[in-house]
Amino acid sequence: MEYKGKLHESAVKFPQTHIWMDSCGEEELNYGLERGIVGATSNPMIIGSVIKNELNIWEGRIKALIIQMKAATEDEIAWELMHEITALRAKKLLPVFTESKGLKGRLSIQTNAKYYRSTEKMVKQAMEQNGLGVNMQIKIPAGKAGIAAMEEVTYQGGSINATVSFTVAQAVAVAEAVERGMNRREALGLPIESMAPVCTLMIGRTDDWMKQYTNEMGMVVNPECFEWAGIAVIKEAYRIYKERGYRTKLLSAANRNHYHWSELLGGDLAQTINYGWYKRLNNCDVKVIERINNPVDEIMMNELNKIPEFKKSFDENGMTAEEFEKYGGFRSTLAAFIAGYDELCGLIRRYMI
Repeated sequence: MEYKGKLHESAVKFPQTHIWMDSCGEEELNYGLERGIVGATSNPMIIGSVIKNELNIWEGRIKALIIQMKAATEDEIAWELMHEITALRAKKLLPVFTESKGLKGRLSIQTNAKYYRSTEKMVKQAMEQNGLGVNMQIKIPAGKAGIAAMEEVTYQGGSINATVSFTVAQAVAVAEAVERGMNRREALGLPIESMAPVCTLMIGRTDDWMKQYTNEMGMVVNPECFEWAGIAVIKEAYRIYKERGYRTKLLSAANRNHYHWSELLGGDLAQTINYGWYKRLNNCDVKVIERINNPVDEIMMNELNKIPEFKKSFDENGMTAEEFEKYGGFRSTLAAFIAGYDELCGLIRRYMI
């Protein structure tokens, strides 16, 4: 078989390792679908980029919404636009969704990051978003309130995607919340067969936080170990998930190097890869072979274990749910998501005023 690049080869050789496109842009989705993607993600930052790249498509719609929604705020128009874009682009994944009976072919849409402290607000918005299409997946930040929201959304029949998540402790808390939600459904005889919950581990941002922390603390470690921090975390989470039979699938995100793809090959998990990295990896010369069960080198683990924040990230008991929101990666990523949302509202504002 002639492959259309390394990620297409990955999708063919290891169908259990789901490859997603970290975008809902039309060009990106078309490119990915030709090469075997089975899912896609969005958030206000991604959608803002999509609008800018596809301004010829969406500028007219922004102006029309401003006229139609006469009393609406920029926030209300921004959410209407985000919902329209995700509902439209989710349709591209419907053939995959139908063929897999709902286990693949979903597009993730993010709840308002500003709601991260309110379980009630996240649940309400999540279930509204769940109604945008049959193949929606709802992104909820993995803080204390978000973990509670995930259980409730799961109970109500929504497929969640835990986001703003970087640690084994968060991954276990997410999986346990989903299990509670599914058990509640099963107790009432409600179906769960087509539900497809995932827990994102933003492993590149785990790496980023290790680098930032050691800089702030004035620590010196072998710099190569930073490239393995996120991989060590997700491999430990994967071991626990398999051992306990959790019904949530892990999803890697935030690629920073080829390990974030190549070291997970063969795993029963998913990878969401942005368009830039997708094309870089597609054209690389790294062999497409199973590596999920390869342990991180002992030398790298010894270096990483010198970093207190890595121990906190790697140990499933390293943090309580109350501490998730204080983790460095959580704070910086949530702030970036909120800034991206504010930037999208600013784009709408320029057409309103």
